[in-house]
Amino acid sequence: MSGEAIFEPVKICGLPLRNRIVMAPMTRSFSTDGIPGPNVVEYYRKRAAGGTGLIITEGTWIPHSSAWNDANAPCLGNERQLAGWRVVVDAVHAEGGLIFPQLWHCGLIEEPVAGMGKPGLNIGAHQRGPSGIGGGMMKPSQPVGEPMTKAEIAEVIEAYGVAAGNAVTCGFDGIEIHGAHGYLIDQFLWHETNLRTDDYGGDIAGRARFACEVIKKCRDEVGPDFPISMRISQWKQQDFEARLASSPDELELLLALLVNAGVDIFHCSTRQHDVPEFEGDPLTFAGWVRKLSNRPVIAVGSIGQRADFTPANTDFAEGLVEEGNVDLLAIGRPMIANPDWVTLSRSGKTSELRAFDRTMLASLD
Repeated sequence: MSGEAIFEPVKICGLPLRNRIVMAPMTRSFSTDGIPGPNVVEYYRKRAAGGTGLIITEGTWIPHSSAWNDANAPCLGNERQLAGWRVVVDAVHAEGGLIFPQLWHCGLIEEPVAGMGKPGLNIGAHQRGPSGIGGGMMKPSQPVGEPMTKAEIAEVIEAYGVAAGNAVTCGFDGIEIHGAHGYLIDQFLWHETNLRTDDYGGDIAGRARFACEVIKKCRDEVGPDFPISMRISQWKQQDFEARLASSPDELELLLALLVNAGVDIFHCSTRQHDVPEFEGDPLTFAGWVRKLSNRPVIAVGSIGQRADFTPANTDFAEGLVEEGNVDLLAIGRPMIANPDWVTLSRSGKTSELRAFDRTMLASLD
């Protein structure tokens, strides 16, 4: 593979990207009181200066008390938080990059999600989930809280809309809705954590209703032409073998619901981007989503790194792009280690790429 295709300009949903490389969202927990400060500005600016086409921010809380479990993760709520984000957006744009915030509600997590930087504040007493069954790192078991009431569901949907509207106000180029990894939207989607018997539970259509109403609310706030990405996954933090859809037919049904609600781009999260999704077919999860939804997709999952975090070639991922199975490639930990990952890779200086090390999470560089 030449690899040239991933570094060529491309237009996705009307956005002129300078290349097909995306910085994957990664929780860093350096935004005290949810406010991105100068260190966060510089963190994102460096990745834009390093050639990244699109940056998707770390998970960013919607402004609802039940969303939070870490007061040092950023939020899109009050004016001080929005002012911080405006500086981030301006810095990324000045370097030629584009940027989406990832809108996040953690749902009911039995233990605090460990931030990648300094410890945050667990506000677990306010957490809510569809059936009171906890997510986190433990497999679903007995309820640990009360199911969300319909009034609480309506409040959270409204908060997603507020965050989406605030993203437009801050100058972001699109938004991403976090619907993966066992967090709130995924808790509604997954039959193990959604045992509701009302119209937010039951079959796939019922379990997807909450996600669809969130998407529609965001669409109402941002308008028809503002890109909405949604991150989805089969796996959960508490169950790597979990499946939302056990067959292409089930996946097609779910995707159709999300597309009809207003999703423009799917961000397909897998632990390994090159693993076939369904038995008997070589297509990856991202490949299936691209085929069944006819929407642009972002592939993510250990692209550019080996299991020991050392740099690896991207031949397979590049092949997915060249074959038309995916549109964009998201780079995670390698971009923490190398803000200039794109510049070095494009110029053939891959020997200069640093290996990711967990000690790098102690600061923003």
